[in-house]
Amino acid sequence: MTVLASKILRIFLGVLLAISALLAILFFVDVITDDLFIYWGYFLLILTAAITIIFPIVFLILNPKNSIKIFIALGLMVIIAIISYSLSQVDFTEFQLEKLETTAATSKYVGAGLIFTYILASLTVLSIIYASISKIFK
Repeated sequence: MTVLASKILRIFLGVLLAISALLAILFFVDVITDDLFIYWGYFLLILTAAITIIFPIVFLILNPKNSIKIFIALGLMVIIAIISYSLSQVDFTEFQLEKLETTAATSKYVGAGLIFTYILASLTVLSIIYASISKIFK
């Protein structure tokens, strides 16, 4: 990041922090209503979401060689998601699903999400173990 961009970002974040602190003080001394405070929170949430979505896209455009690794990782995630969905089962009867006020499809998605999480957690633990063992032999 260039020095100018770093300075601009620092100033922008400082202004956001100052406005947030001022609104918090004004809220706690009952000068402003909670609606304005909540709308400020919505604004910050939307701004954060937009930045979270826009900056990686800009990074992919500016660094096309590095984007190949990202697309490979996304492809692997999709493959793991498909495997998770195919392994998930609906273990509830119709009566149990009705009692839980859910559907078989929702139950299958929840199972797939759990299996997906288990697979990623297992891969994470294995990668940590691999990194530790490979560091010992270097």
